[in-house]
Amino acid sequence: MSLQSISHGEQVPVLSVRGLTKTFGGVTAIDDVSFDVPLGSVTALIGPNGAGKTTIFNLISNIFSCDRGEVFFQGRRLNGMKSVDIATLGLIRTFQSARVFAGMTALEDVMVGSHRLTSHHGGSQVLWLPQARREERRIRARAREMLELVGLSRFEDMHAAELPMGVQKLLEVTRALMAHPTLLCLDEPAAGLNPRESAELNNLLLAIRDQNAISILLIEHDMSVVMEISDHVVVLDYGVKIADGAPREIRDNPKVIAAYLGVADQDVAKVEAEVGL
Repeated sequence: MSLQSISHGEQVPVLSVRGLTKTFGGVTAIDDVSFDVPLGSVTALIGPNGAGKTTIFNLISNIFSCDRGEVFFQGRRLNGMKSVDIATLGLIRTFQSARVFAGMTALEDVMVGSHRLTSHHGGSQVLWLPQARREERRIRARAREMLELVGLSRFEDMHAAELPMGVQKLLEVTRALMAHPTLLCLDEPAAGLNPRESAELNNLLLAIRDQNAISILLIEHDMSVVMEISDHVVVLDYGVKIADGAPREIRDNPKVIAAYLGVADQDVAKVEAEVGL
């Protein structure tokens, strides 16, 4: 399928996944999965542990190559592209485990997110020319603004690697936002956060969504986060897409309930009866 086949006037999704399939050692981890991320939306990718959510992220960003299927970002086919080139296009992702830079302060760690957008490299930076100094001041000021936005200003001069894991997770999201992504792929950003940090993350993601400037694809186990901020939810189970729709539809879907409760296929009808469907 080519996205060029979409009729004139219909908005092209910021991300379109078509028929993704991936096998590891004879085990099919992802089986013919397709979904779209509408422009300016928050789309959640959920499912029980081992459902294949992070594998989907790795296929989208080409950390893994798919066996079959295609991924389009803003209408451009990503298959075969290097991960760094995909990031340069504006598709930025985070990881399950917080990744900060050893030896850097929290402020410096966040500033790294602007690296792909800097216009002064090499000689101008080595010689510390005026234009490079101005750009450095601009990036530092924006990093401070971002830290204040997520309530982390008090940590700016502390070594990032020595901060609590919840703070490191928020730093990673903040650093990703410094790259001005078009699509931000967040892999369990609320994992390890305390209630206050989780609320700060929610407020940040809601602010992003309300500005309609950045689309978000979110993997998250905290269903309160998913239901509060998502416009659309895609559900995986054992590498297969079993549902997609609005959060309310997903919450009441018997197949989704059965997957999370570990109910066998033949017992889905019983679950339907119990939830009144």
